Amino acid sequence: MMLDQITRQVGSHKRRKRVGRGESSGSGKTCGRGNKGCQSRSGGGTRPLHEGGQMPIFRRLPKRGFSNYNFRTEHEIINLGTLERCFNDGDNVDLELLQKLRLVHARKPLVKVLGTGALSKRITIAAHAFSAKARTAIEQAGGTAKLIERRTPQEAARAKRNTAKSAATKKSPKPSSKETPKAQEKS
Repeated sequence: MMLDQITRQVGSHKRRKRVGRGESSGSGKTCGRGNKGCQSRSGGGTRPLHEGGQMPIFRRLPKRGFSNYNFRTEHEIINLGTLERCFNDGDNVDLELLQKLRLVHARKPLVKVLGTGALSKRITIAAHAFSAKARTAIEQAGGTAKLIERRTPQEAARAKRNTAKSAATKKSPKPSSKETPKAQEKS
């Protein structure tokens, strides 16, 4: 048989390898996995970039610079064209309505309105951020752009820390220095 004579059917249905069918089959007992180790275990294997105990490349290379990845603020985007298409004149648009219509998908979304498209309807919209073009377009159409105030991550962390401190002080008030147990024992 030559390469030009191979039809579509040849080799298209390869039989699976049947392991654990006796020593003489060539893949019996350990089923081609070898003896012991993480690769032989069910659900085993190493993570990507594992180098077998050698110091991995991502630990050998120096880390320089700053990445904002962990601290970034991501907004869900709504364009003026979407507002024009989905809402009627005089509607009040808030986060609950946007989630109900599935225009935003996050559980606790941060919504930003951008100026792509045209808006001719008088709409009152509440969002966390507006671009300058979007704000002027909404106001020119006779609507209002309400800014939803939100705490910065620093303020949220500070409030959380302060509530934890106040809860700890309410549970166990500190004894005054005059009434310490050691002072009572000496007297």
